[in-house]
Amino acid sequence: MITELNKNVFILIPSLNPDKNLINYIKELNDNGFNHIILVNDGSSKQYDEIYDSIIDRYKCVYIKHEINKGKGSSLKDGFKYYMDLSDKDNFIGVITVDSDGQHLVKDVIKIYESLKNNDNKLILGVRDFTKDNIPKKSSFGNNLTSKIFKLLYGRKVSDTQTGLRGISNKLIDQMIYLPGNRYEYETTMLIDCISKKIDFEEVSITTIYVDNNSGTHFRPIVDSLKIYWSIFNIFLKYSFVSIVSFLIDLILFKVLFNIFTEVLNSNIVILISTVVARICSSLANYILNKKISFKSGKGIKNTIFKYYALVIVQMFVSATLVTIFYRLIGSGEVLIKIIVDTIIFIVNYKVQKKYIF
Repeated sequence: MITELNKNVFILIPSLNPDKNLINYIKELNDNGFNHIILVNDGSSKQYDEIYDSIIDRYKCVYIKHEINKGKGSSLKDGFKYYMDLSDKDNFIGVITVDSDGQHLVKDVIKIYESLKNNDNKLILGVRDFTKDNIPKKSSFGNNLTSKIFKLLYGRKVSDTQTGLRGISNKLIDQMIYLPGNRYEYETTMLIDCISKKIDFEEVSITTIYVDNNSGTHFRPIVDSLKIYWSIFNIFLKYSFVSIVSFLIDLILFKVLFNIFTEVLNSNIVILISTVVARICSSLANYILNKKISFKSGKGIKNTIFKYYALVIVQMFVSATLVTIFYRLIGSGEVLIKIIVDTIIFIVNYKVQKKYIF
């Protein structure tokens, strides 16, 4: 029977070379009614077997062992797979993921549980306060920078993009299993996927703890940061690449058409025809590539193509108008003005296409 002393949720703990405090942590979880625990040993060294054996002997944990280190993302996904295969999973509200290094207090796990009970259609995030004095400067700077970039590219403010304390309901878990990413970048991919599926976040304030200046972390500052930022910039970089390809198509088609028609038509007409035809073709290529590659949109052509070309038309008029205004105000530098204006429009277009079109 599931009661408040036997909470209807699974706790998922990915771990790598944990210290003995993990034993006490799991005891405290049990004492507070969290008796359903999935513990993943992500390729820990043999010397840590004693800790795992002690936990398994004392507590009823589901124990998953990786023979080699696969990464936090893989550990979470394996835990989710186990949970989804449970025959009685409908008796539970979902999974709460926690780190094994003592950063997530049990009282905060309880807060996530209470929020998860009331928000089965949201991803619950336990967010830390990075403005406090005890936060390592590199952690504070890195998290704040990531949060700002995330909001710029995805239009959603997330106070703590790398929090490992998350509540995930039964409605959301299945889609998490198949997301790309095997290490820390997986948690970022999870956020991006929720945004693309219009799933809201519920932020729950938690205690901010860094044990020994976060010396026990397995986060690799360079490699893992690059993976995280690749996850964040992935769509924007694809969008940028597609824009460059579309520009080259436009340029090459203009040149080819100009050479074809220049012998038989008036030069002014040739330029006009070449420009229009090249722009129609390049914009169509841009539309198809953005839909299929950049944003991987499942929306139909009818729902997107008219919005897309409306944006193209507005973009042309806005660009021409702004360049004209600033050129008249300054009196020179028309090329630089156009570069600045079109760069801003390029970024705005990305956000509009991502949020409203694709």
